[in-house]
Amino acid sequence: FLAPFFNPGAAGSADKICLSAGFRNQWTGLPDAPITTVFSANMPVQLLGRTHGIGSNFMNDNLAFNNDFLFNAVYSFRIELGQGSLGIGANVGMANQALSPEWSGADIITPDTDDAIPKNGGSVFGFDMGLGAFYNTDKLYVGVSTTHLNQTSFDYPEDVAESKLVRHYYLMAGYNIQLSNPMFEILPSMMIQSDARSHHIYLNTNLRYNKRFWGGVSYTVGGAMTALFGIEMMNGIQIGYSYDFELSPLMSYNSGSHEVTVRYCFDLSVDRSPQKYKSIRFL
Repeated sequence: FLAPFFNPGAAGSADKICLSAGFRNQWTGLPDAPITTVFSANMPVQLLGRTHGIGSNFMNDNLAFNNDFLFNAVYSFRIELGQGSLGIGANVGMANQALSPEWSGADIITPDTDDAIPKNGGSVFGFDMGLGAFYNTDKLYVGVSTTHLNQTSFDYPEDVAESKLVRHYYLMAGYNIQLSNPMFEILPSMMIQSDARSHHIYLNTNLRYNKRFWGGVSYTVGGAMTALFGIEMMNGIQIGYSYDFELSPLMSYNSGSHEVTVRYCFDLSVDRSPQKYKSIRFL
């Protein structure tokens, strides 16, 4: 649903105008747990006889007294390659980090004893950029990308410590397997995320019926098991829901994580002429 958010090379790869949104409430029941909202829009455009992809992304991430906001504009240059197309893209934008600390309950480590703890908080901005390449056909997609390429720093005037966005790397791939019954497809996919220190591997398998209903499971190696469900409405709006069963020691302190995604794509042509649809789903 949100491939262009992680990989700017995916912008325009669906040959349609696509709007996607996601809301994640992580570790429900744990005080000050992360809440993340994401919105992404992208579309292909024709310019000087070539196909390009453009779009934008918004993200708000709230964790305790830390509130991060990210906005970027996305561009990809698209090349027909083999049975599909390759997009090579970049995004540039602004990142904001806002802190509103309340230290009245901190009785072990306090701002006076650790220079890395911001004393008064504040709101600071920084420049952010990313790069990516994304190849897709009717049945296959594979992409590699990096976010926070420049690792922008956030400097608070009264604090000695430096806060920064750490560069992340992503590898994603998926394939649509048509079963003997034409009403059913299996959609395996995977994504690897790394900041060069820690690594996360996400493995997914979905069964889709009539291209409108899907359900499956996802496994985060060493982290969680996830149940996935989704439906495409008659008006073309796709809605997905997932519930995470935590497998780490955190499972004793929360009741799981909930995530809802919504996606709507519509044709660029007003005459509704048949167009090729290239799936970029990561479910």
